[in-house]
Amino acid sequence: MSHSLVTMSYIVATILFIFSLSGLSNQETARRGNYYGMLGMAIAILATALSVSVTSYTILIVALLIGGAIGARAALKVEMTQMPELVAIMHSLVGMAAVLVGYANFMDTSATLTGVEKTIHEVEIYIGILIGAVTFSGSVIAFGKLSERISGKPMLLPGRHWFNLALLIASIVLGGMFLQETETGGGSLPLWIMTGIALVFGIHMVMAIGGADMPVVVSMLNSYSGWAAAATGFMLSNDLLIVTGALVGSSGAILSYIMCRAMNRNFISVIAGGFGTSGGEAAVVEGEVTPINAEETAQLLLDAKNIMIIPGYGMAVAQAQHTVNEITKLLRDKGKKVGFGIHPVAGRMPGHMNVLLAEAKVPYDIVYEMDEINDDWAHVDVSIVIGANDIVNPSALDDPNSPIAGMPVLECWKGETTIVLKRSMASGYAGVGNPLFVLENTRMLFGDANATMQAVLKALKG
Repeated sequence: MSHSLVTMSYIVATILFIFSLSGLSNQETARRGNYYGMLGMAIAILATALSVSVTSYTILIVALLIGGAIGARAALKVEMTQMPELVAIMHSLVGMAAVLVGYANFMDTSATLTGVEKTIHEVEIYIGILIGAVTFSGSVIAFGKLSERISGKPMLLPGRHWFNLALLIASIVLGGMFLQETETGGGSLPLWIMTGIALVFGIHMVMAIGGADMPVVVSMLNSYSGWAAAATGFMLSNDLLIVTGALVGSSGAILSYIMCRAMNRNFISVIAGGFGTSGGEAAVVEGEVTPINAEETAQLLLDAKNIMIIPGYGMAVAQAQHTVNEITKLLRDKGKKVGFGIHPVAGRMPGHMNVLLAEAKVPYDIVYEMDEINDDWAHVDVSIVIGANDIVNPSALDDPNSPIAGMPVLECWKGETTIVLKRSMASGYAGVGNPLFVLENTRMLFGDANATMQAVLKALKG
């Protein structure tokens, strides 16, 4: 395939990637957006494979088969509850790819660049490896936290900000040494040291971020992986990688900003050390809870006219979304108004709950964002909170000493009755106690969310 045809294919792929991002911005067009992205990637891979730059089709085919097999296995095996950690570990692969490509370019003896062009190329290599190493180690730690292999409690070392500053200064100094030594054919030692520093920085940065900030971490690492891909594109002089990486990097940065705004958090404060402790610790809440059973819950739903369901990570763990959708259909058939309230950071990654509801085929037009419904709770007869905690915590608004003070939440307690589904009185992922559980108009329905909702469905049908 000629160079001009490859370039044209890359342009088409870029346009499809832009259409993909545009489609993913809306639930009704998200499926089409995914198709655009898949088609764009297929064109990009095919054009690259048929270009004159390929020197060994054997290696290329083996790599495609290995990568395709890993991706297919992950897609078939992974459960919806594991999507956040899957995304995190995939980000780590992008970071590692940038590191490996950087070292391959550094060790390439066939390069004929001289003067300013050579210096620019070496800067690209250095920055690409730096971003890639931070992305790789940070993503691995995020995977560990999201899969609960590592505690969600932030590791706040004494003088951690000075430590981060020292790592940054060391990276800059080593960058200068690297550029000087490459003039005489060296540079490997400062590059190796910088790589180690970048790996340590990525680990320390994510370890310092608490459980409640993990949605921001996912979107932040998404942005890092994009910039790592863009850096790889500069190293390889590949326009498509540069554009695609810039799209992913910028969209991830915008998403991180949106997540921080939804949590009333400053992005720098998240990076400096997020709040939260490991999930499952006892919540310190004063007062008595009022339990309720499935039959009583069903009766409240039958007596209600306006019902709002608030899904959280607990619904994903219990795989209760399909049962919830059956209940929704049944109630709507009985003339009830049923809606779903989605907090921007519900779950473990941005859009986690939207994906769960889409999988269960919940109609898009009854799924509402927090800003759309937070002024209407006074008209809600029954709110059902399924496995959510921090996103419905009143202390965010009325307790200035709370770790989540100022974070916008779904104010379901302003409705007539709130039913909270939980396995126990344990705290949420942020480790913050929730006064909602002991409010006068709150009822606690304990047990596995799916089993409990199945019992409610049976009572509704009976």
